Amino acid sequence: MKVMVVGGGGREHAIIKKLKENNSITEIFALPGNGGMAKDATIVPIGAKEIDKIVDFAVKNRIDYAVVAPDDPLVLGAVDALEAEGIPCFGPNAKAAIIEGSKVFSKNLMKKYNIPTAEYAVFCDMEAALNYLESAPIPTVIKADGLALGKGVIIAQTREEAKSAVRSMMEDKVFGASGDNIVIEEFLTGPEVSVLAFTDGVSLVPMVSSMDHKRAGDNDTGLNTGGMGTIAPNPYYTKDVADRCMKEIFIPTMEAMNKEGRTFSGCLYFGLMLTEKGPKVIEYNCRFGDPETQVVLPLLETDLLTVMQAVTKGELGSCKVRFKDENACCVIMASKGYPEKYDKGFEITYPEELADSIFVAGAAEKDGKLVTAGGRVLGVTAIGATLEDAIEASYNKVEQIHFDNAFYRKDIGARALKAKENK
Repeated sequence: MKVMVVGGGGREHAIIKKLKENNSITEIFALPGNGGMAKDATIVPIGAKEIDKIVDFAVKNRIDYAVVAPDDPLVLGAVDALEAEGIPCFGPNAKAAIIEGSKVFSKNLMKKYNIPTAEYAVFCDMEAALNYLESAPIPTVIKADGLALGKGVIIAQTREEAKSAVRSMMEDKVFGASGDNIVIEEFLTGPEVSVLAFTDGVSLVPMVSSMDHKRAGDNDTGLNTGGMGTIAPNPYYTKDVADRCMKEIFIPTMEAMNKEGRTFSGCLYFGLMLTEKGPKVIEYNCRFGDPETQVVLPLLETDLLTVMQAVTKGELGSCKVRFKDENACCVIMASKGYPEKYDKGFEITYPEELADSIFVAGAAEKDGKLVTAGGRVLGVTAIGATLEDAIEASYNKVEQIHFDNAFYRKDIGARALKAKENK
């Protein structure tokens, strides 16, 4: 069986490594992949947004199953185009991917179907948005409507910061057309939880919860990033919270999309805030989160391809999805200067026995060597019976990996350990 995975980061590497556990798969292609995936997949230099070329490759190479992982190709209709050629896919079609592709759509969906989220207002006119900010509660959150590489959200601590954010999005077009419409929303407080869920539009199966660490520096300081590390499960996500989320958020979201004629099939990501008034949705993603995938999939006991195919066929309800009763920790090793300017091209070395624990995000192959080629370079994951064990094991592995200008947070999981102590 030939499988194709669209995407080229640590998330895709984690998906590929998990798919490799299925013996019926004879070959995995990664489009575009990266140099660090070469031992696990055949690298094909076709960009994730080059839909026509992706479809052409899939047809010519008689691909049996495709996994479209990143948001951009999903929103652009990669699944629609592949399925039109008879190639079964894991991932939502473009009509359903709008749940991430447009924050205005997702906020309006939650309002219409009474799914708990922050209060908000939508603007297509900059002056109207600026006038609204004159009396809006501060801090506030400004969001560009469309995709912006995870950077289209600004938490403004002052009225001037908020106005500056509006101008940068709507006037300066820092996020291009994604800022034509914006959402100004209530600032929520409380522990954050990420929950990925398999769904075929009929059934929904949440995966193990996780906790992301977005800031570049220890103690949640520095700039926001795409994620500097994760742990799973999230200690704040208790059984009572999980039951409430299932009843008030997860199932209502699946059913709302069905009612809108936008049935969602794939991985639906729920970014949650556990507020004093209960769990609320901060954001939806239409795909596996990154780096959450690097701690969630290693804990999956059930064969991933089997689950994905059950989702594609609308048979998730009859598929037993099981996770290990263990803990996982992923530490991201990044290039010094990330998320701003950083140098590339430094050789990456590590003991061969660590290969199964490393998910390569930003690396390339040069003269037979693996070199840095991005901001987030590697995700280093370990599993342990306890969270303490998983964290210790992950950092032990990190210390054996070397490349110039490497940096990583030293406190991944510290907040979770504190939460466990306070229970």
